[in-house]
This record gives sequence, C-alpha cells and structure tokens, in this order.
Amino acid sequence: MDIVDALEAATGTTCVVGAGGKKTTMAALARRLDRAVVTATVRIPIFDEWAGRVAVTEDPTRTLEAALERDDDGEWPLGVVPEREREDRYRGYDLAVVDRLADFDVPVLLKADGARMRRFKAPDDHEPRLPATADTVVAIASVHVVGEPLSEELVHRVPEVSRITGVEPGEEIAAEDVAAVLASDRGGRKDVPEGATYVPLLNMVDDDALEAAARDVASGIHDRIDVPRVVLAEMRADDPVVDVV
Repeated sequence: MDIVDALEAATGTTCVVGAGGKKTTMAALARRLDRAVVTATVRIPIFDEWAGRVAVTEDPTRTLEAALERDDDGEWPLGVVPEREREDRYRGYDLAVVDRLADFDVPVLLKADGARMRRFKAPDDHEPRLPATADTVVAIASVHVVGEPLSEELVHRVPEVSRITGVEPGEEIAAEDVAAVLASDRGGRKDVPEGATYVPLLNMVDDDALEAAARDVASGIHDRIDVPRVVLAEMRADDPVVDVV
C-alpha cells in the first residue's frame, strides 16, 4: 500500500494533526498526487520549496477555480494561504473558508494544529481546528519519543499528555503512553468530525528497534479503539510506508 492510499488522501480533505512530521507528510502526499491544494487553519511554516505555487489570497476558492481553468501542471501542488505573518510562516484560514474548498474535485491537504517542532503532543482546548468537511484526519507521532522522558524538549503540551497518560514530567514515555494519546478523544481523536476516517501515523520508523516500538504502539491503539489501520512510516524516505497494521 502506498502512502496516499494508506492515509486515504487521494480525494477529499485530509487533515494532519499531532507532532513529528506534519509538514513532511503533507509534502510527501502532495508529490504523489497529480493535483492537490495545500493549506492550513493554523499557522504553517513556509512551504514554497515543495509547492508548485503558493498564492496569498483572501479568496482561495477563486484562486483554485482560476488554476483549474489554466490547467498548468507547474502550479501544482497549489498552496493557498491568507497572509504571510512573518518571514518563516503563513497564517491559516477560518474554518468556513476551508470548507468551501471541498466543493472542488481536488484533494485538499490541511494542517490543523501546531507542535512547535516537537515530536509528540496532545491538543489544548482551542485545537485542533478541523473543518466540518474533513474526510480523513491523520494524527502523527514520532516513535522516537518511546523510551524518552516526558519533557518540553520533545513534547508539546506536556500537561495535556500527562493528564491522558498519567506519566509525570521527567518520567519515561512508553509505547502504551503514545497509544493512549493517539487513541484518546482528548488526544489525537479530539474533535474528529462524525463520518471522517481517523488514521494514526507513527513516523520516523528508521531502524529495527524503532519498528518494534512502533508495532507496540500500534497494538496498543488497536486494543483501545477501532481504526482501519495504523501506518508505520519514514516520511523522508522515497517509499515512506514501512508497514500498515
């Protein structure tokens, strides 16, 4: 199974949340789709280096319409953002604006929360910002956190992770703790719209030991909730999928 099929990103709106590879995942998907729109409902780091074009516009639907009419392959993937907030990032759209993009027959890849470059997280009260039109929600965690201490160096929103797992700051994060967060409706599944497909993604699986840890996390997720699959991946690789379990 390739990464587009594994994350059900070939059609509709695919939202990425969590920590440990959202931007890399969006880039990998965009490269494998004939056409895709890349956008966000939160701040997003500059992604011009892997987009065909990034349009700063208050009306992304009109921008998308014009791109489809021009039918220029060089424009894809098409990034749409409302504003360049500062040198290293764009702002995201209101949810209602993003919902209108679902009217087009073009896959939408959307960043729906932030993690400040950490590798694991649980959401705060105000996040994620998921549109009602979300078809798939991909929750990402880096398997590199297994065996590491629960600390702000690796984890975004340490108190929220602690409340879900019972792990105190400084204590070791186990595979079952990553599974607990990804399976929780206060964690990776928070505010997933009814009818949307939820797919956990364990990223940075780049050696045998990490693959074993990722399989333990996946087993813990399946023990807790019913999901179609858990994807093990190294999103920087030419073939990102390590396994689907």
